[in-house]
Amino acid sequence: MKAGPRSQRVLLHAFSTFKLGGPQARFVQLANALGSSYRHIVVAMDNCFDAGERLESGVHWEAMRLEVIKGGALANRGAFRALLFKLKPDLLLTYNWGAIEWAAANFPRVVPHVHVEDGFGPEEASRQLLRRIWMRRVLLGFNAVPMVVASRNLQRIATGIWRLPPSRVKFVANGVDLPALTKNKTESWDVSKQLCIGTVAGLRPEKNIARLIRAFAQVRKTWSLNMIVVGDGPQRNELEALAKELGVEGEIEFTGYLADPTARLVDFDLFALSSDTEQTPIALLEAMAVGIPVVATRVGDVKDILSNVSPESLSDADDAAFVSALSLVLQSQSKWPSWIDKGREKVTLTYSKTQMIEQWRQVFDGQFRLIPT
Repeated sequence: MKAGPRSQRVLLHAFSTFKLGGPQARFVQLANALGSSYRHIVVAMDNCFDAGERLESGVHWEAMRLEVIKGGALANRGAFRALLFKLKPDLLLTYNWGAIEWAAANFPRVVPHVHVEDGFGPEEASRQLLRRIWMRRVLLGFNAVPMVVASRNLQRIATGIWRLPPSRVKFVANGVDLPALTKNKTESWDVSKQLCIGTVAGLRPEKNIARLIRAFAQVRKTWSLNMIVVGDGPQRNELEALAKELGVEGEIEFTGYLADPTARLVDFDLFALSSDTEQTPIALLEAMAVGIPVVATRVGDVKDILSNVSPESLSDADDAAFVSALSLVLQSQSKWPSWIDKGREKVTLTYSKTQMIEQWRQVFDGQFRLIPT
């Protein structure tokens, strides 16, 4: 952790956890790219700050540990509000429902505030919870809090279900680097060789890695395959037990937590996303940027991302449908080079890291209205 000069713009980032996940990975990208331009104070409701390992030495940031009362949704409002008065950051950024108590602490407004939505946990994978809808309407709507969303799907939910004014809900696409070195897959695949299916995900229920393991166990009866699961989480033991139960434990590598999970992408021949809920998954974009074909469930903005890249590789979020899609993709290896070229082009035009950084710089600078919708 490195402190910065007092003249820096101070940003207070409130997360449910600062363990590496989509929102945390994006924050790390932004903080590293913007360097010493800002001083970041990071709070996490679980006091976990593992993602800080990926912040570079030039980033001025502080992990602020807090005494957090677990229980009611507003249990910490008073203490958090007092901290806002004490710190008086130039901007408060709250990330997803897990940090909603910070939105409550800033109601009525103490400091400028932007709320960020990246997606939902398993409890809201298929439907919105009424209590949460009303709290968002009150805490974000009545307090006129601008919102940044990571997908067009979230933009529709925020304006349609939460009834927030469209003028205050802005879509900023996640962005990734387009590496110079990629997997060189311009020739036809040797269908007789063993292929590696890989995924990068937190091992949580909404990611439904169990669906991927079950599908893998089915298709490996026909194809020579192995699998790599990059990531860690509360379901790891359960997923390893499932692999053993299905007799595929010897063909699946669970890497656990990696400080740089993208380093393993070069080992993948096919990237798989089996989630029940997503918005604009960074891991999917990174795989496309590296030059890896994908198979994915049709959730969040994934359909839009792949609609003109590899529509055949999309599946409903259903076990049988995912097995069918995975089998079809493995049978379509002659199309993979075309899918790769289209995928890299899609990332370049729509999901570039450079574009994302510039838009988020405007958010951090308090120039919210300058962001294109």
